Amino acid sequence: MASMMAVSGPIYRKWVLTPFLGVVALVAGCSTSLPKIEPEKLPEAPAQFKENWAIASPAVAQERGEWWKAFNDPVLDELVARAERANTSIQVAAARLAQARAVARITDADRALQVSAGASARRAQGLIGGNPPGPPNNLFAAGVDLSYELDLFGRLSHASQAAVLDAQSREGLLQSTRLLIQAQVAQTYLALRALDTERLIVSDTLAAYRETLALTERRWRAGDVAELEVARSATEVAATESEALALERRRAELEHALAVLTGEAPSGFSLPAAEWNTALPEIPAGVPSTVLTRRPDVSAAQYGMLAAQTRVGVAKAAYFPNIALTASGGYASTDLSDLFQWSSRAWLIGAVASLPILDGGRRKAGVQAAGAELDAAVATYRDQVLVAFKDVEDQLSALRLLAEQAEAQARAVSSARRTTALSGARYRAGYVSQLELLDAQRSELRNRREALQVRSARYQSTVALVRALGGGWN
Repeated sequence: MASMMAVSGPIYRKWVLTPFLGVVALVAGCSTSLPKIEPEKLPEAPAQFKENWAIASPAVAQERGEWWKAFNDPVLDELVARAERANTSIQVAAARLAQARAVARITDADRALQVSAGASARRAQGLIGGNPPGPPNNLFAAGVDLSYELDLFGRLSHASQAAVLDAQSREGLLQSTRLLIQAQVAQTYLALRALDTERLIVSDTLAAYRETLALTERRWRAGDVAELEVARSATEVAATESEALALERRRAELEHALAVLTGEAPSGFSLPAAEWNTALPEIPAGVPSTVLTRRPDVSAAQYGMLAAQTRVGVAKAAYFPNIALTASGGYASTDLSDLFQWSSRAWLIGAVASLPILDGGRRKAGVQAAGAELDAAVATYRDQVLVAFKDVEDQLSALRLLAEQAEAQARAVSSARRTTALSGARYRAGYVSQLELLDAQRSELRNRREALQVRSARYQSTVALVRALGGGWN
């Protein structure tokens, strides 16, 4: 310890610290610069969508609103609330965000002053501190060590910034997961309600087929019709019963899917059948100019690209020296009773710089790897933006065409119902064959179910558009 104190005196400061600070001043003007992202690598945003809706730049911080409440369905509201509380995918994404934020704090801690306290007790014999061998000696020490790395070339600041961008990307992924689960709950619930309505249609048709079968059997027993017509009616009844069972199976699957989305076991989850009174929201034109900006997966890809860009600066900083200021102070003594005496005080101050000269190409490869990661992140961001444009275009055109299709299908249902009514009256009067009545009933069933499918598709596309826009429009 005595020799250590001799080295840290004025001579050390003159011949070591002065040249060192000169080197620092010489290289301080050098700094790492981040690579530019070439505009031609990014997707060109159209002035408007084909459906005449404007767009804007991503902005993850904007509110998305409780968009599902526009459907005015209390059951849907409750299901979404239960999913947000207990859905496992949301919980995993939230944990990943918390982890990323903790990593950002850990990375940023490297830029702060590092202080540690310690104490030691040693007993040794032999050459110690340049003194000749002698009897065993004790050495007790207690003190505080301080160190601070000078971030002259941006290595630490770039690493900290990249970690913050990673956390922001994770925040976007959490929002994207939450929006995905909300949309899946809404779409599954709406599909289940459409299925309940379809079951009612099939049930009504089955009752009509059974009535036709009973009438045909009476006429067969009276000798008015052949047994072939009875067989035809029985076939329609059996086939429709099979369709009803298939719908029951499909409903059970949708109910089980809702249970998983809400974080519950399917065995303990049930949703009674009910009339489908869910409102179909009207989405006003021009909404994407304010809401496409909040699409969370696009924002996550954007932050990921910026983080990769910043890490290129971290890799480039490896070509510059690491410079750290160190200091320590405390007490050292060969006698424990004299350890905290003023005469036992000791201190040390210094600076350390390190720079690899030959590293087998490690730093060059590091810069190349960071550059390749940036290229991949730019491509990912471009792809995500293009997919976002496509999703919005798909749903806008789908909603427009489905509205027209619903009007045409409503006319078809009206005509099919009139045809069935006329055929039934003529069959009971004996003017037409049973085959004509069955054809009319099958046509009505098909058109009613197709009308229901169009209605269901409009609800599904509305939810899909909400997801494509990144949330609600209010």
